Amino acid sequence: MKHMTSSENDLDRIARWLGADWSEDQRTQLGRFQQWLLEEAIAAGGIGPDEAPRIFDRHIADSLAFLSLVDASTPTLVDVGSGVGLPAIPIAIARPELLVTMLDRSERRTQLARRALRILLLENVRTLTKDVTQVREVFAVSTFRGSLPIAAATGAFERLTVDQGMGIFAWSRLQQPKSPPDPPPNTIFTLVSKGAGVLDSPAWFLRIQRSEHSGS
Repeated sequence: MKHMTSSENDLDRIARWLGADWSEDQRTQLGRFQQWLLEEAIAAGGIGPDEAPRIFDRHIADSLAFLSLVDASTPTLVDVGSGVGLPAIPIAIARPELLVTMLDRSERRTQLARRALRILLLENVRTLTKDVTQVREVFAVSTFRGSLPIAAATGAFERLTVDQGMGIFAWSRLQQPKSPPDPPPNTIFTLVSKGAGVLDSPAWFLRIQRSEHSGS
């Protein structure tokens, strides 16, 4: 069964929301990645088969929603537990100047993601097949989309992110999500809602920062 990919109207809707002006090449890459998710990632178990009818809003647009919290000057981003490249690959397509690292401890998932990167010819993405504890470098932003519970994600943020950096944890797509737990010492959690009226439901993110660099 052939599934429909996103229309230009879908991409225009998200681009207007993010204030983005994507080139035709970027639009083509987003469409190709969506088609790859439908044709290969589902079959390989990278995402569930029931997700096909809502692949754009719940996977492509949901991934792009992370960018609503990422400053345009951010140089590096690590996506923890990246799997088949969500949210890393849509982020990398939308921000070609951003150096994106896909981190996953599964060789099988990493190999699958590398195939997508070869198809898309993305030059600002690299993959690491490692556990968080094996990574020695640090990044400006760390993202977490269904890969770790919040306590483990906070620990990964502390290890992987520069002092002034930020973690972005995908908290919920419910209209009224549960409240986050209290943060550990010297850490601030900020629950923010993005995309109401643009996505098929609001995207709630937990912004993670060190208290001495809490920002606004």
